[in-house]
Amino acid sequence: MKVPLPLLIALQFLTRLPIRLPGMPAPAALGRSLLWYPLVGLGLGGVLLAAAWLLSGVFAPLAAALLLALWVLASGGLHLDGLADTADAWVGGFGDRERTLAIMKDPCCGPIAVVTLLLVLLLKFAALWALLESEQWLALLLAPLLGRSALLLLFLGTPYVRAGGLGSAMAAHLPARAGWRVLLAVVVATLLCGWPGLLALASAALLFALCRRALLQRIGGTTGDTAGALLELLEGVVLVALAL
Repeated sequence: MKVPLPLLIALQFLTRLPIRLPGMPAPAALGRSLLWYPLVGLGLGGVLLAAAWLLSGVFAPLAAALLLALWVLASGGLHLDGLADTADAWVGGFGDRERTLAIMKDPCCGPIAVVTLLLVLLLKFAALWALLESEQWLALLLAPLLGRSALLLLFLGTPYVRAGGLGSAMAAHLPARAGWRVLLAVVVATLLCGWPGLLALASAALLFALCRRALLQRIGGTTGDTAGALLELLEGVVLVALAL
């Protein structure tokens, strides 16, 4: 069975799987790859769920740490890098759009970035610990699913502010009607999970709305870095909401 090229693009971009593409994809394929982001998130959730099952009986804090390490390694820390760059730019930009965008392109990592990464990872670890102890396995599926679905929603309804590059091509060639259908399927599937699904969806929607508003006010849209930051923050909020 031949794997669709847009799915391969999504897997190459979002995971550390050793995928080699036959040359630079066409812009249309890049745009359609966003449609597969929720499925990639669901696949990652399945891996985490299997790992949690294998770790059942292991001291909960150790199991939580191992799951978090697997989670980070699976994406190569791509989204954490975006979170770090965004945190530095948001504080160092002093509310100025051009300064904020310029700091995001700086590869150096400042103290604000380090503190932000530590806090987000600490919250994820603590939430995973609580979820494992209470055997709330569903959270391991919902958090990565909604996190990557949020990227599709972000690109559907938020301007991409950097001209050129992969992000710009994805935003320009994303088929909107198909994108909304995919998101509708995600919402329905999440709500079928009962109260945990409703709570996860509500917390994710609230954080998404707040982040999108902040992005529009500061830089007039999104970038690849802010998309990664959104994903990390949204995953963390879903985990914490389900762990409380």
